[in-house]
Amino acid sequence: MSNKQDKRRKPDWLKIKIPVGKTYIGVKEIIAKNKLNTICTSGHCPNMEDCWGRGTATLMILGDICTRACRFCNVKTGKPLAVDLDEPRRVAESVKLLHLKHVVLTSVDRDDLPDGGAAIWAETINQIKKTITATTIEALIPDFQGKHEDLKTVMDSKPEVLSHNMETVRRLTPLLRSKASYDVSLKVIENIGKNGIVSKSGIMLGVGEKREEVLQTMDDLREVNCQVLTIGQYLQPGGWNFEVKEYVHPDVFEEYRKIALKKGFRHVESSPLVRSSYHAEKHIH
Repeated sequence: MSNKQDKRRKPDWLKIKIPVGKTYIGVKEIIAKNKLNTICTSGHCPNMEDCWGRGTATLMILGDICTRACRFCNVKTGKPLAVDLDEPRRVAESVKLLHLKHVVLTSVDRDDLPDGGAAIWAETINQIKKTITATTIEALIPDFQGKHEDLKTVMDSKPEVLSHNMETVRRLTPLLRSKASYDVSLKVIENIGKNGIVSKSGIMLGVGEKREEVLQTMDDLREVNCQVLTIGQYLQPGGWNFEVKEYVHPDVFEEYRKIALKKGFRHVESSPLVRSSYHAEKHIH
């Protein structure tokens, strides 16, 4: 067997158990009853039971159809449905019913909307803060096509953490991300930091990146004062998605974690099964 084939065979450290716990089932039922979407399920996240059991969940707003077609993503793409103006209230009620200590909000890209969905973002955050004052919030936002006024709408709602993922290194961005720009994403993160909110980003490994490119991405993020970094293994969701080039060994992830901390990131999550919202409740402080 060739070395190339060895790199693509899923290793033991990526094997996960299927969620079956009572907490997982309870969360799933509440989310279904309130007609909400979660990136946990649509993204096939390997940490669902772990996160939901710790009182953390990631809810996806603005529907489940994205206007972009990024090659790494499992979310449906096409023409989204009309905005559900009652969604912010239902999200807030669900957070209350779930007794969430920390909630991560994310969304599909809504390039079809004049504000990219920023108003619904802000209203959802405000509704949660009004309904459950003790719950902390991370907003994992799209790039809003680089429009600062839309980003400001979300920032003004004051989530505890604002996150925007770079996803990959500069060279591979055009191959993996639909419409997104490496430099626009850096600008989004820079603006978050300037607003006094904890800024966070994440990248995937195993898509053909080189070590020096990963280190350069870290430097680029620190240059715009990104404070929290997540690094995880890319797993191909379906046949049409970008092919995994390599399953990166856990020791390499640990090495990157130590390097990132030395570069000045306040908090770093780096291991094969890490996803954007993994241990998100720790990223506030």
